[in-house]
Amino acid sequence: MSAPALVALAHGSRDPRSAHCVREIVANTRRLRPDLRVEPAFLDHVRPDLDAVVDRLVAKGHVEIVVVPLLLTSAYHARVDVPEVVQRAAIRHPGVAVRASDVIGTDAALLSILDERLRESLRCARIRELDALVLAAAGSSDALANAQVARLSRVWGARHRLPTSVAFASTAPPSTGEAVRDWRRQGRRHVAVGSLFIAPGTLPDRAAELALEAGAVAVSTPLGAHDELGRMILARYSVGALQLVELPA
Repeated sequence: MSAPALVALAHGSRDPRSAHCVREIVANTRRLRPDLRVEPAFLDHVRPDLDAVVDRLVAKGHVEIVVVPLLLTSAYHARVDVPEVVQRAAIRHPGVAVRASDVIGTDAALLSILDERLRESLRCARIRELDALVLAAAGSSDALANAQVARLSRVWGARHRLPTSVAFASTAPPSTGEAVRDWRRQGRRHVAVGSLFIAPGTLPDRAAELALEAGAVAVSTPLGAHDELGRMILARYSVGALQLVELPA
């Protein structure tokens, strides 16, 4: 019996760079586990959606499918949208096990990618000194989701022994511009911003624009395709695959 298929389910964006990045992430995950069938799907704006991908996998003979949401917090999309589309796909295919894993989340393992991306931006800007950091994320109306990002920012700051704050691109304050200006008012002139976004798009672009306007010396690119992210996807998949196994009574 073949291993369950893995569907990496992204939010989706009208910005074509986002879908391109998601497909690069999927390709990199395939490289890490060439024995698995790994496919991308999108919640909105981009095709294919989950129904289309599940239809195709079932037609190829797959009877077990693990959906890994490419989301960094357990906010609305994770709590509402993902369960809805997974349930719909399961109803369409009785006898096929379709299960969603946990989201990627805000595991500290992401910080190695964040650091690498920020080093690239600092090198391009020829910046060698920092005295504060801002961790920029999408933001949510869910206070717990925002708190998860704030916790990761504290871990990041402790790792570099730098004061660190959090900022959001939508819904929740402060914006990246406000966060950078706050540090500068305190006399910290070398403020860099880490972009806690999986893929490029409107929100990370806006976060970067506001940060640079406020005086940030560098803003990292989104996380993108990286072996560490691929390993996190596979870790979520592995737990989801185990949960598909029916234990004997």
